[in-house]
Amino acid sequence: MAPSTDKALLFRWTTFVPLLALVALVLTWGRDVPGWVVAVAGALLAGAVLAAVHHAETVAHRVGEPFGSLVLALAVTVIEVALIVTLMADGGDKTASLARDTVFAAVMITCNGIFGMSLLVGSLRGGVARFNPEGTGAALATVTTLAGLSLLLPTFTTSSPGPKFTSGQLIFAAVASAMLYGLFVTTQTVRHRESFIPVTSDGEVVEEEDHVPPTEREAWTSLGLLGVALVSVVGLAKVVSPTIESGVAKAGLPHAVVGVVIALLVLLPESIAAYRAALRDRVQTSLNLALGSAMASIGLTIPAVAIASIWLDGPLLLGLGATHMVLLALTVVVGILTVVPGKATPLQGGVHLSLLAAYIVLAINP
Repeated sequence: MAPSTDKALLFRWTTFVPLLALVALVLTWGRDVPGWVVAVAGALLAGAVLAAVHHAETVAHRVGEPFGSLVLALAVTVIEVALIVTLMADGGDKTASLARDTVFAAVMITCNGIFGMSLLVGSLRGGVARFNPEGTGAALATVTTLAGLSLLLPTFTTSSPGPKFTSGQLIFAAVASAMLYGLFVTTQTVRHRESFIPVTSDGEVVEEEDHVPPTEREAWTSLGLLGVALVSVVGLAKVVSPTIESGVAKAGLPHAVVGVVIALLVLLPESIAAYRAALRDRVQTSLNLALGSAMASIGLTIPAVAIASIWLDGPLLLGLGATHMVLLALTVVVGILTVVPGKATPLQGGVHLSLLAAYIVLAINP
């Protein structure tokens, strides 16, 4: 990528679309808007998603893997957590299960949707999708532990009625989640970085792309625009959510479907980035995005809501119901069987996608 002038950068669609989306967010936030405004907001949301993917890939190309996938996963999750806490502050008792529902939706979408799509695309392209089982297995183990501590245990504890933790238990879960996430990031980026580097279909480790990386100035500019795009994506998803809620209600669907739709919107940047990486025979990058996003979603959300619960009114429900526990157990078992060989065929990708389909179907028809 050759250096570009400030003027050329200014007139790129990837520059002005996120800025337009941010302006639209400022003008529509907290207001009742007509249908045509919602349509415009939806179009800008889609444009901001594509721009976010572009800028994330620019940053990733500059810093290399696994730092690049970490940037996008962390940025999306930080803004997602901020949105959850904001909604909980405004919603009262009716948002008691919001954190749980959002985190579980993110886990299912990333660990089955993005994970399965990456394996399917990578294997269809090269016959067999290859990845590093050491790094991917470590990530899956961390996601499993975080999900178990934060989403399963509250269902079975007896100190407090209902699927929730006591204050002491919540503090433990928050500290454990933050420490595990920090330990994994250190492992991924410092001590065992080689375990998260992409592997080609021939089994060779790939360190860098074969073209000129962007300049430092372009990378910093893309990092700033990535933040703007992600704020716009999450904010506009909140703006269009009343329209989504109205449509879901008119269709006679459960309210949980709204959370699934919004989670899909928020995770679009990572989904597209993972798809593009798999097309380039960099399946490990795609899996880093999938599992890293699931891990960040739990590891950052639980500590955030634990702190927010100090001033938030109402209960904080974290424990999953029986149906979702079965889906989580299937996801973990299938994930282990997929990761251990270090390679996958289209079958494994299809199995994971079928679990995501089951989650969506049961959200529509519990």
